[in-house]
Amino acid sequence: MDTAFFVLSKLVSAFLRPDTWIVVALAVILLAFATNKRRLGFWVSGLSFAGLFLLAVLPLGDLLLRPIETRYPAEPELGDMQGIILLGGGENARASAFWGQLQLNEGGERYTAALALTRGFPDAQLVFAGGSGTLRDAAGAEVTEAAMAERFFLSQGINPDRMMFEGQSRNTAENARLSLALAEPAPGANWLLVTSAFHMPRAMRSFERAGWAGLTAWPVDYRTARFGDRIGWNLTRNLDVLAIGIREHVGQVAYRMTGR
Repeated sequence: MDTAFFVLSKLVSAFLRPDTWIVVALAVILLAFATNKRRLGFWVSGLSFAGLFLLAVLPLGDLLLRPIETRYPAEPELGDMQGIILLGGGENARASAFWGQLQLNEGGERYTAALALTRGFPDAQLVFAGGSGTLRDAAGAEVTEAAMAERFFLSQGINPDRMMFEGQSRNTAENARLSLALAEPAPGANWLLVTSAFHMPRAMRSFERAGWAGLTAWPVDYRTARFGDRIGWNLTRNLDVLAIGIREHVGQVAYRMTGR
């Protein structure tokens, strides 16, 4: 059942991406002109151009993503912490394996924040959760996020005795369930959860549903900002933020419906 949910979620996610809509629109335009339906072709062309122009200039995805990113406060007040949970996703595992060193992606703040917190709480346990979230690795990952994370934290001088790495999970629900089984946190222990701000609401829900208690959210990797500051020509960024916003809203609904 978990594998079926994983595969289905990846397929649905691909169809929800705005760049998929662009490809579909181009296909409709080509088909319309090929079948001599010029009026349809012109209409779709005009609407596609207008939509892309607006997306290139206005950060419309920020309007969708901002409410999610502000669900939990940045850098909340902390007391004693017995553990830190870092979720994978800030690295490119395949590129890291190819080059022989950790390659961070847009979510690299997950690593830098976790490293700073690990040094700020020298007695806290560090738990990393992440195998591979790509569809090509549905049958098993050749290179896991956990393997790359272990190399990184060891290279930063973190004592291996205070680290645990879970490399089998493929999504947030599995992150929660498998890391709980690995860490076996003591009753009443306080733990920090580190992940991207846009991912935090879904992650906190999954971890609490799995049985984690005493969790404090530590969101990082914010993708939105003041709306006016983002007005300008940046189609690539705006498409990416819109895709994240759509994915997280749909993902939260899917997780609630399936109890994850």
